[in-house]
Amino acid sequence: MAVEDETPDLLLIGHASRDLLPSGEWRLGGTVTYAAAAARQMELRAAIVTSAPSDVGAALRAEADDTPVAVVPAAEATTFENIYSGSQRRQLLRGHAEPLGLEHVPEGWRAAPVVLLAPVAGEIAPKLARAFPDALVAATAQGWLRRWDADGQVYPGSLKELEEALPALRALILSQEDLLPPPGVSPALGMPRTPEEADALIGRWARRVPLLVVTRGPEGALLYVNGEGPVAYPGVPAREVDPTGAGDVFAAAFLAALGEGADPGAAVTFANRVAARSVEAAGTGSIPTRAEVPPISGAG
Repeated sequence: MAVEDETPDLLLIGHASRDLLPSGEWRLGGTVTYAAAAARQMELRAAIVTSAPSDVGAALRAEADDTPVAVVPAAEATTFENIYSGSQRRQLLRGHAEPLGLEHVPEGWRAAPVVLLAPVAGEIAPKLARAFPDALVAATAQGWLRRWDADGQVYPGSLKELEEALPALRALILSQEDLLPPPGVSPALGMPRTPEEADALIGRWARRVPLLVVTRGPEGALLYVNGEGPVAYPGVPAREVDPTGAGDVFAAAFLAALGEGADPGAAVTFANRVAARSVEAAGTGSIPTRAEVPPISGAG
């Protein structure tokens, strides 16, 4: 049986990115990259659908190890440059790969029981959320909320795509930061202007999707279940070296726990533990194995 005919436990769809470093070099990024690494450590069979040029595709395959990858060829990679001034970050989009649709998902992968839609730059049409009616379909929100201007400046720019996808989602994972503009940038029309407005919007979304998780970095996460909440789950102390990808690792661990039958609160606690360990080294090297994390309680 070809790899493309085998049904994975977790299907990941989104762009692997080229993240530029101050040195002029780049490293592999994107939610699918970190989520796939976490899935391997959680002993899940994952599969990735992405779009990239040959160098990024080769880097992803090397990073993904034995995780199968379907790559839509692209002339350029989705490329991000992050410019820091103190604790403030200015993010620029320097390139964009091809859109991703159901036609790019191998037939055998379409029966995956869990699907994570993980756009980073609007590469997934919201209607794709309706293409897996028998699956637990989850999404990370940032790629549907991002827009960019002619200079590549990235900012939260529209609610339309995410809100179109909401009715087909079983779980939504986002951070308040996904909704608020960076310092000095005016919010786009219809977007929240303050943390309080962002929280109110998240509360409205929570009444439209069964599970909604707001990640809060070292502070842990907030969980809404069927519109009720939020309930706060504290973070786990960690020696932070590199927080890049921690939210993506959280998403994969959360879905892994749900797939094992954990209740949503136990799944958040488990994901907090895994994400905390993941920040203790650069890249994916410190994501813990399934055996290194305390057992999931609240399963049933």
